Parts: sequence; structure tokens; C-alpha cells
Amino acid sequence: QVQLVESGGGLVQPGGSLRLSCAASGSIFKVNGMGWYRQAPGKQRELVASITESGSPRYGDSVKGRFTISRAENTVYLQMNSLKPEDTAVYYCNAVLWPMATMTPYDYWGQGTQVTVSS
Repeated sequence: QVQLVESGGGLVQPGGSLRLSCAASGSIFKVNGMGWYRQAPGKQRELVASITESGSPRYGDSVKGRFTISRAENTVYLQMNSLKPEDTAVYYCNAVLWPMATMTPYDYWGQGTQVTVSS
């Protein structure tokens, strides 16, 4: 019932742009922090960007100056510009949600969306 639904992944050429979206759905009392992680084959999952409830962003070093995280209500976005082949990974949305059924915070993850940067 309570879940994060991602969209916006795909194939893009180096130097191109992509915009990811992640919406929290279901009976939700509150949404705290939200963010994006990514995982490439053979690599550890890493933080791409996160944003607090008040709107304060944080970025991984490898994407600073190229990616922008933003949020509106229960949706978080990731604008990715100047994409590089090394950005290729599965991108996962993450958020702390308070389901109405429990009124207790829990860490939720989206299903993941593939981003491929290649000529």
C-alpha cells in the first residue's frame, strides 16, 4: 500500500540529461528525508543525493555540480545533467515514510530504475 514509485530512467548519450522522479503513494501521514542512491555492477550502493524535510540538499562528490535534487510535497526529483558513462547504474529512491496504519517511521525504497549513459 505504502510505496515509492520511480520513473524517468533510460538510455542517454554522454553529456545528455535525464530527470528522475519518485512519488510516495498510499496512506501516508508524513514524509521525512528523501534521496537517491545508485548501484553499478560490482560496486557498493552509494549516495547520489539527499534532501531533508526542510529542503537542505546533500550530494555525493562524483555528482556535485551536475545533479540537482529537489522535492515537492511527497515527490522527489533528480535532475541529471552532463551525464557520464560512469553514471550508469540502477538508481534507487529512498525515503522515510510514516504510514497512517502505524504512525511509525520506516525506511522505504523504490523499485529501482536503470540509467545507462552510452554512445
